Amino acid sequence: MKIVNPWIEVEEIDGLKIMKKIERACRTCYRSEGSISEDSYKNLLKNCINRGHESVLEHEKVTIRMYCDIGVYKDLTRHRFASFSIESTRYCSYDKDKYGNEIKCINPSYIEDKEIYAEWKKSMEDMEKHYMKMKELGASTDMCRLALPHSTAAEVTMTADIREWKHILELRTSNKAHPAIRQLLIPLLKYFQQEMPEIFLSVDYDKEFNEKNYAEFRIAK
Repeated sequence: MKIVNPWIEVEEIDGLKIMKKIERACRTCYRSEGSISEDSYKNLLKNCINRGHESVLEHEKVTIRMYCDIGVYKDLTRHRFASFSIESTRYCSYDKDKYGNEIKCINPSYIEDKEIYAEWKKSMEDMEKHYMKMKELGASTDMCRLALPHSTAAEVTMTADIREWKHILELRTSNKAHPAIRQLLIPLLKYFQQEMPEIFLSVDYDKEFNEKNYAEFRIAK
């Protein structure tokens, strides 16, 4: 059993270009394309969001990849207006060389109590022993996946439009969201706030969440 850290990777985006494309689409409604200027998108987007007219944000989308635990993607797939491609525990047989002949588990770094962490680690080690024993006995991967816990690591590709990302980040970066989701999505939100402030700067997040527990953040080139 190997303990690994989560990461999140976002495609390289041009936030200004995204916001200007949304502005142009929105102005179709009023045939006010002639009013477009260097920074006219700022007031237009602000007014749309303040009035709740966020459907215009659906014209653009962003794709991310992340390495997270099963619990994280189970929660995120509740968001219906997003697309997911997820490492399949039905077909990925972790006793194979391709997977290092071991099960990888995401490090719950937010568990600070050493005794509790030690119990979690032991339970993961025991789980791997049983998974591998089932494989030795001839169990199919379908059967063996029943032994896998929420901590099991998996790669996920996720695509959503800007409106849905705003909705997801409003919910999943608050202090009411699970710590494993916050550690992945707060860094993503901060990137979006930097790239598209007129859309995302108003999204609040759990600023008390310890930054040392943030997932590694990457920008795909």
